[in-house]
Amino acid sequence: MHAQNDILPTDILNGQILRGATIAFDLDGTLVDTAPDLVASLNIILAEEGLPPLPFDDVRKMVGRGAKALLERGFAATGAPLDASQSPALVERFIALYLGRIAHESTPFPGVVETLVALRASGAKLAVCTNKLTHLSVALLDALDLTQYFDAVVGADSAPAAKPDPRHLLATIAAVGGDPAHAVMVGDSINDALAAKAADVPTLLVSFGYTEAPVETLGGDLLIDAFSDVPSACITLLTSCGPRNAGL
Repeated sequence: MHAQNDILPTDILNGQILRGATIAFDLDGTLVDTAPDLVASLNIILAEEGLPPLPFDDVRKMVGRGAKALLERGFAATGAPLDASQSPALVERFIALYLGRIAHESTPFPGVVETLVALRASGAKLAVCTNKLTHLSVALLDALDLTQYFDAVVGADSAPAAKPDPRHLLATIAAVGGDPAHAVMVGDSINDALAAKAADVPTLLVSFGYTEAPVETLGGDLLIDAFSDVPSACITLLTSCGPRNAGL
């Protein structure tokens, strides 16, 4: 179901309507369009291994499960599955390459900064819940001047398990002193939807992210086409998802 944006930014800013809520965001494909730098880094690795580059649109759909998974899927797509014995060294090489160009072409999606400002002004606690390694996530957010908007950044290596395991989302909510009963997961993939469902947290999915299956089939509670719709969609979810949000 698509969200209807019938609550004005001024209402959110002036009303503190999200006070006490925790909004957890996926990073790649939700907050930031990171695909250009990830694709470039993967194709450098493939070239070093004597393999052909992969098309941008193909790799874009592989993003969101961490560096190791991206390498495994990328190598498999060339017809040369990644040798397990090579994996640790190649993952290390990929991370070094990616860190060196982490924001060369990556940019926040339209409306991200303005929306994060509005959400913080509304009283919400904001966190990043990502399968990206924490130090890479912080480096990216720092490079794009986005770190200031978040109370915590929890990468896969900083959680008991990575999404779709619900413990990742629950650990992220706990990191900001939040309550799962007053939280929303904002993401773009099946990992986000599954983690939120298992954690009994409503899911807001964006239509412009990275997913192999159509986003409408992922089981999110609401779907939006523009990041500026996040505040009104979160309010809708937090006031209409039953007893788990009765305290708002």
